[in-house]
Amino acid sequence: MTGKRILYVSSYLFPFSSKNSISLSVLKTIKFMQSVGNDVRIFMPRFGIINERRHQLHEVIRLSGMNLIINDVYQPLLIKVASIPDVRLQVYFIDNEEYFKRKAIDEDENGVFFKDNDERALFFAKGVLETVRKLNWKPDIIHLYGWISFFIPLYLKKYFNNDLIYKNTKVISSIYNKPFNGILNKDIINKIKFDGIESEKLNFLKNPDYINLTKLCIYFSDAIIKGDVSFHDEIKDFIDKNKLLVLKYSKLDKIETIYQQFYKKINE
Repeated sequence: MTGKRILYVSSYLFPFSSKNSISLSVLKTIKFMQSVGNDVRIFMPRFGIINERRHQLHEVIRLSGMNLIINDVYQPLLIKVASIPDVRLQVYFIDNEEYFKRKAIDEDENGVFFKDNDERALFFAKGVLETVRKLNWKPDIIHLYGWISFFIPLYLKKYFNNDLIYKNTKVISSIYNKPFNGILNKDIINKIKFDGIESEKLNFLKNPDYINLTKLCIYFSDAIIKGDVSFHDEIKDFIDKNKLLVLKYSKLDKIETIYQQFYKKINE
């Protein structure tokens, strides 16, 4: 598949984050998809652990300045960019002093899950989708990695459902067996409803743990890629029950052409 617009949204991306199965998979995939003639964009959170000076991040004034309403509070959206070394690919970073300044990803120094991780994820999801609109760039595919991106399918289908930018966009979610330790704020359903989103599937979030957030993401996605060999039985059964287009686990050194064929299938 060539000549498509592919948006990647990830918690991690090497070299801006440490090497892990997600950060290396994203890097390998975006390089290949660009090399075969696709228009690729990448978004990730500007976590405080990212060294802005070393990676030469700088703010994009024309994209910054929006205020996103999260739980009836205006939060300023900052957009920063940096380039991947040796590759002509620009990475967009979603930033906000309230949510992403801390020198951590989703836990404090004692391993305690941040109480506002729900709002951080909502801000990230809305920030990505609003910025893509501002760029006036119509993605054919949005490929998600990492739980902080898991509200994007819901917001794409229920909040931006009448937006021409996303009219024909397909969402692929890569699911990994890497649960977070804790639960999201139990008021998350009301915070989503504040945005005018109504769906019986929000009931997944009555117990907003990793498994139920993953179920919500899977339900509103168009296809799933298994990033690991095995999963919790509830997630495995949910994938099977919903009969989605699913790509089974592939080793890192084989994903390029396999993903390319899968993208082509989802766009048929």
